[in-house]
Order: sequence, then structure tokens, then C-alpha cells
Amino acid sequence: MPYFPNTSDDQRAMLQAIGVGSLDALFEQVPAELRLTRPLNLPAAMGELELTAQLAALAESNAPAGRAACFLGAGAYDHFVPAVVDFVAARSEFYTAYTPYQAEASQGTLQAMFEYQTLITQLTGMGVSNASLYDGATALAEAVLMALQTGGPQRRRVVVHRCVHPEYRQVLATFLRNQSAEVVEAGGYAADATATLPELDSTAACLVLSQPGFFGTVADLGPLVEQARRAGALVIVVFDPISLGVLKRPGELGADIVVAEGQSLGNPLSYGGPYLGILACREPFVRRMPGRLVGQTVDRDGRRCWTLTLQTREQHIRREKATSNICTNQGLLALRAAVYLAALGPKGLRRVAELCLQKAHYARQRLTASGRAELLLDAPVFKEFALRLKGQSVDRFLSAAAARGIYAGVPLGRWFPELSDCLLVAVTEKRTRAEIDALAKLLDDSAG
Repeated sequence: MPYFPNTSDDQRAMLQAIGVGSLDALFEQVPAELRLTRPLNLPAAMGELELTAQLAALAESNAPAGRAACFLGAGAYDHFVPAVVDFVAARSEFYTAYTPYQAEASQGTLQAMFEYQTLITQLTGMGVSNASLYDGATALAEAVLMALQTGGPQRRRVVVHRCVHPEYRQVLATFLRNQSAEVVEAGGYAADATATLPELDSTAACLVLSQPGFFGTVADLGPLVEQARRAGALVIVVFDPISLGVLKRPGELGADIVVAEGQSLGNPLSYGGPYLGILACREPFVRRMPGRLVGQTVDRDGRRCWTLTLQTREQHIRREKATSNICTNQGLLALRAAVYLAALGPKGLRRVAELCLQKAHYARQRLTASGRAELLLDAPVFKEFALRLKGQSVDRFLSAAAARGIYAGVPLGRWFPELSDCLLVAVTEKRTRAEIDALAKLLDDSAG
């Protein structure tokens, strides 16, 4: 079978049908300076057997997290996925119909999304959740748009604490680039309950915080929330879903809108995606919520059923009335999150969180015991912490660790040039004492 199914005869027939003499004539509307005037620089064609072998060799060069002791983090984590998650998500009823374009005919999908929303509100302590968004970063951007719409023309300042993931801040800046809004960064690497944020004034629409922060630190957000309240600004909290097994729910912290990356809830790393954006808010803001909201009702025979209660997106209502132009939700990944949370239950989630907490603290102690590395921030952490290496290159250490089957962490210099000698280490419930000890030994042996 040819790689391009439209043959020369097919192309001639299509050109004849639209009244165009040639492919060159078809593309005449593209300015000449933008058209490629040379053949594509492609290798010679191969037979199917040779091409299959080449692609297999390329695939073998990938090194998935499952082949190594993975201490990578910075927003995507190597958590255990129970077999029941794959089993349910792979059922054809869900796998082939995960988006309810004909909503009332998709009762199974709608029920699953309703269960997901219920679990997210229980997890976060918020009043209402939508049926998911694309990922954590875009969920934050959508939450800020909600706050700006709520604040009106007098409140166009967005105060973002520097403890928020740098890539989330980059995405937010992109979303707001052509909006009449000002993004102001405040604070340091970690949230500080004793700090005053002068950036919070009467023009602030919202304050964005993270718990835990990007560097893994856990802080008392209460004083910062109170500062935002006094300024009349909404509070948006970025949270780690697994951390809520041991930490206070963001709703109990006083958050108005909460967002998260849901990858850790039963979704594999998958080389970086697709992932799952979680967004929930207090009930007064439900009309500002982007995306889809599934509701429970009864049909004409009095039987329980589900429907798309709210779709404030530009495909369904006038663009000027839409809260967002987001086109869909991550239905299949949200289903996986719902199955994961239902399978673990509150006690199971707490156990996973406790294991992350205990193992991270053990790793932090082991990796700093010899003096070859020191903590960047001496603050409480959940499952992640930043180290500053002494007497050796971060890149060289990471390469040496990878050669030994250990993904030792994420270099911080990619986001913070001043931290080129630092790395971020994440420890999930999957990591063993032996793996942590091996990483500590490698750190000791590679220095000098």
C-alpha cells in the first residue's frame, strides 16, 4: 500500500473537479516568498520491511520511566497505576466514546464524568468541578480568566507567586499576552507566611499560589489568603492531588478556584502527555466556569439520568458571552482519575500520600548526609525537594546516574539560570529504600 493513498490519477481527478489545472496553480494564492521552491529534503524511500525495522530501532532508543528508578518530577510523577484503572478505561464503551457530542445518548460517559466531578469536589473541598480541561497549566490560565471576568474592568492585575510552576507561569503569560491584564510575579521560591506582598492592591483580580510549591515546599497559606481577601482579590490555588491525602484541602484554605495537573491520578507519564486539567471552584463562580459541567436529573419516567448542564463555550453560545474557547474535555483521562480515586478511597489515598512523604524525607536525609549536596530550601516538603550539588556538574551527575539505571532528578537551570547547580528530586510511593540508597551512593561516589 502506498504511503500517500491519493495517486497521481486521484490528484488529477480532484484538480479537475475543482477546476484547477495543477498543484502549482492550486497554491498560487500562497505568497511566492512563503512557498518552498526546492524538493523536500527527504531520504530515499524504503520498503515496508526496512522501514518497520528502522522504526523499531528508533523506538528502542526511548527509555521509559518503568525501566529505571525514576526520581523525576517537576509536575509529572511516576506513581503506581492499579490494574483496575487500565481495565475499566480500556472497555470499548468508554474508549471509543469518551466525549459526549450527542450528550443525552451518552449516558454512560455522562455518568462517569458526573462521578469524576463529585470525586474532585470531595477531594478539594470545593463546591463544583467541571468535567476536566486539557492540563494543569491551561487549567490555571482558565482559572485566571474566570477571576478577571469576575473582577471587572477595575481589577486587571494578576499576582502570581513565584512558587508556582514556571511553565504554568509561561502558559499564563501566553494566554494573557493580548488581554488588557497585567501579570505581576511576587514572593520568592517558596511561599512565606510572614511575607507581605505589596503587589496585592485594589487593582488585583486574583492571587495565584501553589501548595506544594514548585520546589516541593509546603507552607501555611493562611496569611497570604488573608492578604488577598483584604485586597478584594480572589485566591487561586494550584495543588498536587496526591498531597491531599495528608494536607488540608484547598477549599479549607479559603481558595476560590483550584486547579491541578491530574496525571498523578491513575495516568501514566506517557512521555509528557496527554494529561488532565482539574478545575473546581466555589459555587458562586459556577457561571464563570469554562468547559463542560455534567448534572444529574430525572427523565420523563422519573428515572435518574445525566445531562450536560452547563456549556459556556463559544461553540454553543455567542462568542461574547462565552467564558472560554476550550473545545472539549479530557474525558478518558478524567475517567482514569475517577477509577483511581474510587479504587483507593480516602484511606488508600492517605496511604499513598504517607508513603510519598516518608520516602521523600528519607531521601532528603540520605542525599545530604555526606555533604556532597545541600538543601536549596530548608522548609517542610511533601514528595519533592531541591538539592544544590557541591563540586560537580548537575548534567554530568544526571548522565552518570542514567547510565546506572537511575533518573536522578530534573535540572533546575532550564528554568532558573541562577540555579544551574541544582536539581529537583521527586520521591513517590514506588521508590524503594534500595533505590534511594543507590542514588545516595552514586552521589557520593561521583563527587570530587
